[in-house]
Amino acid sequence: MEIDIKYNPISTRKKRLMRLEIANIGNPILRQVAKEVTIKQIDSEEVQTLIDNLIETMRFANGAGLAANQVSVPWRIFVVEVKDNARYPYKPDIPLTVLINPQIEYLTEDRFDNYEGCLSVPDLRGVIERCPEIRIKGFNRVGEPVEIFSKGITAGTFQHEYDHLDGILFLDKVKDTRSLCTWDEFKKHHEDDFIKQVEKVVARYGS
Repeated sequence: MEIDIKYNPISTRKKRLMRLEIANIGNPILRQVAKEVTIKQIDSEEVQTLIDNLIETMRFANGAGLAANQVSVPWRIFVVEVKDNARYPYKPDIPLTVLINPQIEYLTEDRFDNYEGCLSVPDLRGVIERCPEIRIKGFNRVGEPVEIFSKGITAGTFQHEYDHLDGILFLDKVKDTRSLCTWDEFKKHHEDDFIKQVEKVVARYGS
């Protein structure tokens, strides 16, 4: 599906956004370690169009983030954004963030239990441990170096997308398979308790 786009932040040439097909669990692309993008490549039409399409696809699917290999492009790029997301009503807002060749440093040995889902693992959720304080270094979409400090539930979102670039799905880190549930069952039986957990994490570490 294609829709009109006004312009790319780097170029005033008119483009068209595409909602890309999201690879599902079982697709070998999700198990590949993505390749780094060179500084020269970042400004290319190919990379900039991919970033635009990642953003459009993430928003259309109501995701909190999307990695390039989830749309069958094995590059170390992911996008993150949360704003009034009906799929994740308990997540603090995250401004649109594009990260290229990200690296994560874990700043504490603390961990919290996070109920996660994934656009590449339809209709399934499970509990995994995430670090509540991280530093992320990488490049933005114009090739500038960036450094982000992220805490709490938001830090978990960045770690989830970073895992994708290393061929890791959240299911690989599930603490106890008995926590696995569909989205409907999560909302019926687990969401209220998890919201309380989120509030505690945000109160302790921030967001």
